[in-house]
Amino acid sequence: MKSTAAEIVREYGPFPGIESVHGVTHIDDKVWFASGDNLNAINTDSGDIVQKLQVPAHAGTAFDGKHIFQIFEEQIQKIDPVTGKVLATIPTPEGGAAGMAWAEGSLWVAQYRRRLIHQVDPDNGKILRTIESNRFVTGVTWVDKELWHGTWENEESELRQLDPTSGEVIKSLQMPKDTMISGLESDGKDLFYCGGGNSGKVRAVRRPSAQA
Repeated sequence: MKSTAAEIVREYGPFPGIESVHGVTHIDDKVWFASGDNLNAINTDSGDIVQKLQVPAHAGTAFDGKHIFQIFEEQIQKIDPVTGKVLATIPTPEGGAAGMAWAEGSLWVAQYRRRLIHQVDPDNGKILRTIESNRFVTGVTWVDKELWHGTWENEESELRQLDPTSGEVIKSLQMPKDTMISGLESDGKDLFYCGGGNSGKVRAVRRPSAQA
C-alpha cells in the first residue's frame, strides 16, 4: 500500500447556520452537501451557497445524472434536484447507512461501523454485492473505475483506494490531525470533495493520479 499526505487544495465554509456537513456529491460546477434539514449547493468558483433544498439529509448523498439520492434514517430518498420533491424511497441496508455514491447503474452504500460497502439496486434496495474494509467507512466514491472511501477512526481520517474485488488497500491519503471526512465525492477529474463533519466545512483534496 502506498501512503502519502493528502493535499488539501481549498476549503469551503463554515457557513452561517450550518453546524455539520454529512453527505457530499458533485453536479456540474456545484458541490452539494447534506446538513441535516437541507441539501445545499456550493458554487465551486465563488464558494457561495447558491441553492438550497429543504429535505431531510442526515447522511450520504449521490447523483445519478438526473436525480439526487439522499440517506435519511432507514431510507434512501430519490429527489428532484430542482424542486426538492421526494419522488421515491427505498430501504437502506439492514443496520443503517453512512456514505453513498452512484456508479455502474447502482448505488454504493457504506455502513460505517460494520466497515462494509454495498452495491445496491436503486429501484428496490436489494444488495447486489458487498466489499469489506478494515476501517470504519464514511463517504464513498468511484472515479475512472477506482473505488475510494473515507474513514474516521481513532480521531484520524484518510482517503483510501480499495481493490473492488478483494478489498485490499491500494493507496492511502492521510488527512491532517483532527480533520474529519464525513462525506466524499470525486469531480470525475483531479479532485475529491470531502465533507468535514462538525467543522461545517467542505474540503477539496487533490486526487493522486492527477498529480504531476
